[in-house]
Amino acid sequence: MEKHKRGRKVALRLTVFAIISLLFYACASVPKLSDKTELLIKTVMHEPIPEMVTGKTGFAISNGWKVWYERIPPKTSKKGAIVLVMGAANDALSWPPDFISKFTDAGYEVIRYDHRGTGLTQRLKKTDKAYTLANMANDPIAILDSLNIEKAHIIGVSMGGMISQLATIEHEERFESLTSIMSSADIFDSSLPTPSPEVLPQMISAVIKYGIFGGKKSQIKLQFVHKRILMGKATGDIASKPLAEAALYNLKKRDGYHFIAGRQHQKAMESAKPRYDQLSKLKIPVLVIHGKQDPVIPFEHGKKMAAVIPNVDSLWVDNMGHDLPDAEIDLISAKILKKIEENNVQYTE
Repeated sequence: MEKHKRGRKVALRLTVFAIISLLFYACASVPKLSDKTELLIKTVMHEPIPEMVTGKTGFAISNGWKVWYERIPPKTSKKGAIVLVMGAANDALSWPPDFISKFTDAGYEVIRYDHRGTGLTQRLKKTDKAYTLANMANDPIAILDSLNIEKAHIIGVSMGGMISQLATIEHEERFESLTSIMSSADIFDSSLPTPSPEVLPQMISAVIKYGIFGGKKSQIKLQFVHKRILMGKATGDIASKPLAEAALYNLKKRDGYHFIAGRQHQKAMESAKPRYDQLSKLKIPVLVIHGKQDPVIPFEHGKKMAAVIPNVDSLWVDNMGHDLPDAEIDLISAKILKKIEENNVQYTE
């Protein structure tokens, strides 16, 4: 009996030691924030929060989900509509404001929305927790239907690029063009390089360090750390104040961040089939954009996808990881606008 008690004590101590070691690793392995960033976050937390949602908002019903969207009007006469589809575990507010304004300034209405499990998008039924990328591809269609928009341009990043590919494959008649950024036609293509082995452990460690413990300030720090990890070997400054303000707005005025959504989105990607053959049959114009330093979906994925699409243009960006770098937003948005306006048709709604 005493022997068993001693064994349990040893096991408990080892477990505690393992947890402490894990927490120590989490603290040590993630990128550190600069003193300047720490001060900026502290300052933003004590300032009035600017309004981050200025367009008309609503909900579209899609496969048992109530999908929140925002409709941002153009600054000039309307040329068309653009739907933005964000990456995994991110909501509508993850889009850089400067990126959106490039399109509204050029005369395009911009529609952004919260993915399933993020932001203000809600599941109507408590069952049916699992869903596929094909299910998620119905969400932008449901939004267009609810807004009575016949055709739109669609821009997706990362998982959002995969969703945008599926949406255009299944409903090509609803889209004037597709832009797929830092994405893939088959994320598990064995002939292509795999993600950097450092990214996932660092992302998880960052969640342990900032997402599980600490309050709103730590949650804001997590957004900076994740962005820095996703940049990989790319260099450059982060537009710190807009990022901090969006994070604080999300925490105080919306529904915060839901880490479980990332796992659900990952499962959806894991179950998706390759799309090379279907993409090769698209007739609409396609633009493929990829960063050469992408540590999550290596650059070669974008190149292989572009090679199979008939009506395609591409942009390979130096010093870009798995994010929309602030220094390259002008370059990226100008390329997208050029592609869109080369093939634009008269806007009807």
